[in-house]
Amino acid sequence: MENKYTVAISSDFLSSFAKLPRQIQGKVTEFVNKFRNNPMAPGINYEKLSNSIDKKIYSVRIDDAYRGIVVRQQESGVFLLLWVDHHDEAYQWAAHKRCEVNPSTGAIQVYDVKTVEESAAVSTAQSLFAKAGDKELIKLGVPEGQIPFIRSFRDKDSFYKAESSIPHDAYEYLSWLAEGFKIDEVMELAKEEKNEKISTDDFTSALQKPNTLKEFVVVDGEDELRMIMAEPLEKWRVFLHPTQRKIVHKDYSGPARVLGGAGTGKTVVAMHRAKYLASKLKTNQRILFTTFTANLAADIKENLRKICTVEELRKIEVIHLDAWVNQYLKETNFSAQIGYDQEISPLWEKAVAMANPELTFDAQFYEEEWNRVVIAQEALSMEKYVKATRNGRGIRLDRKKRMLVWKVFENYENLMKEHQIRDINTAMYESTKLLAEAGGEPKYQSVIVDEGQDFSDNAYRLIRALTGNEHQNDIFIVGDAHQRIYKNHPVLSKCGINVRGRSSILKINYRTTEEIRKYAFALLNGISFDDLDEDIDPGDVCQSLTHGMKPEIKNFRDASGEFNYIVTEVKKLEKQGVALNDICLVARTKKLVDDYIAQFTKAGIRSYAIKRNRVDDRSYDGLRVATMHRVKGLEFKYVFVAAANNHIVPLQSAMNHADPVAEAEALTSEKCLLYVALTRAQIGAYITSYGKESELLNK
Repeated sequence: MENKYTVAISSDFLSSFAKLPRQIQGKVTEFVNKFRNNPMAPGINYEKLSNSIDKKIYSVRIDDAYRGIVVRQQESGVFLLLWVDHHDEAYQWAAHKRCEVNPSTGAIQVYDVKTVEESAAVSTAQSLFAKAGDKELIKLGVPEGQIPFIRSFRDKDSFYKAESSIPHDAYEYLSWLAEGFKIDEVMELAKEEKNEKISTDDFTSALQKPNTLKEFVVVDGEDELRMIMAEPLEKWRVFLHPTQRKIVHKDYSGPARVLGGAGTGKTVVAMHRAKYLASKLKTNQRILFTTFTANLAADIKENLRKICTVEELRKIEVIHLDAWVNQYLKETNFSAQIGYDQEISPLWEKAVAMANPELTFDAQFYEEEWNRVVIAQEALSMEKYVKATRNGRGIRLDRKKRMLVWKVFENYENLMKEHQIRDINTAMYESTKLLAEAGGEPKYQSVIVDEGQDFSDNAYRLIRALTGNEHQNDIFIVGDAHQRIYKNHPVLSKCGINVRGRSSILKINYRTTEEIRKYAFALLNGISFDDLDEDIDPGDVCQSLTHGMKPEIKNFRDASGEFNYIVTEVKKLEKQGVALNDICLVARTKKLVDDYIAQFTKAGIRSYAIKRNRVDDRSYDGLRVATMHRVKGLEFKYVFVAAANNHIVPLQSAMNHADPVAEAEALTSEKCLLYVALTRAQIGAYITSYGKESELLNK
């Protein structure tokens, strides 16, 4: 009878693998594939570790100089790849490690035992975790033998430095406590992820627990293995946090909404959700994955290829909604084309000029009134417009003024018909009507929406029409009002999308350090944000698990002083081994982007402009340069927010000073842009300015 083995790879193994020389990586990949096929094959050279604490941990030979560290539990047939490194470093890493199933959480944990024995004792009152009792620490996944070690921390810095010695799942909960979250809140979070029926000897069952699957992956096929090993640092493709996995695999009775701050993995959840739903679809059913901009859609399409099978990909259409509307109108022989600012603004100017001169509002006022009130509420007659609500509009209009305003709207509608052009919200409204008239089966079984905060009410009505009547798993929306950088303020319930009782919040930031996250979020202090529906977003409930330096904020007398500083810092990062394509300079306008690229070229630094409608191909070498709008959805190790000057951040031309409410909204959008730019950074962020610095910066 053929033996059945289960081989799993840990997140730490991939991290250590990524640091190896490329030639050695090739050898490791070949070894892992051989190991996966048969971990008890004669060619696998197991060596016991001298003075090993855990007798299940062995070293395996990669070549003369390199070793892997594995767990071998022959009675269950489970083999775990934990680490790979040069011979001495691998043995040093493994010397005092223990690997076991936690009796409280059911997760497979790897942690350092020697550190516990050598820790200096402190009184319970002095401990960083004084508010948590031993029983509570155990429920949070702290191994009983590590409690004295955990009690030894007096401050956050010493705790964070010891991260590699603590089981990952326990470290996560302890980080929340270290940052001041109440013990009851953290216990509740742990309770949500609680596993039952725990056997500490059963590694097979433990590998199926959500808490284990955020750190270990069982690889069944050679193709899957090579994909993982080819990009070991793209862990989002392989490991999901239990809260993410629960959302991805849940069957919802109707539309579902997921909120979360920048870096919490909303797009990752949305992509895995698309894969999961596609795997369950019947042959003739399809999923639409849509987002607000073309470049984000291109990025998502590229990333879906990394996690989906060919068959799953065939069932997922990825396209930003404007392009879908344009495509649909052509298919239905609709004669008009979609127009944007360049085509639409002249129509508004002409519509205003043709109307009654009694009102002194500019064309921008009418355009916003049309998008925020008329077309958003489908108030497409004077009678309906007079009765429409104008929440969020600063200038008050009585009945008489509304009737005068309507004349401009009539002119605008006539001009759109005359020029065979439609603004995007009007085009979405007409697409929704055409779908209703066509009848028949819905076009999609499910629609996945990324960056949901940026969509308009008309967009959501169209999405509702695309999936037909409410049904299981019909609409899945991820978003964050703190990242709203466009003028739309959707209310889902008013668009036929009811998410009550089907909402989740992602609370763990996987991208930025806690220091960057805190600084960026503080930019939004005092601003109330919605939850994409009729309630208020709960605010800063997020926590980063990595730590580093606070953002560097520098002001210079002139532009040359600023650029010289940026060049100096970029060269320092290069010397530290940071690739240029892991660094991005972000500026507020396209002109500034062009200026910085010209300066980098002159300074002999290769740079690469991230442009609209184009995927950021990381195989192309060069420092990235992008506008604040274009950098959304991307991430880099280091980010420079440049020219954060007065009148540039916030950009004066983006401010509407005639309407106090619109002006406040514009200022909020500018703050959100800065928040988005900063939260692209994983490790370090720099904010530079020259002359008078931006009023938005926190010092």
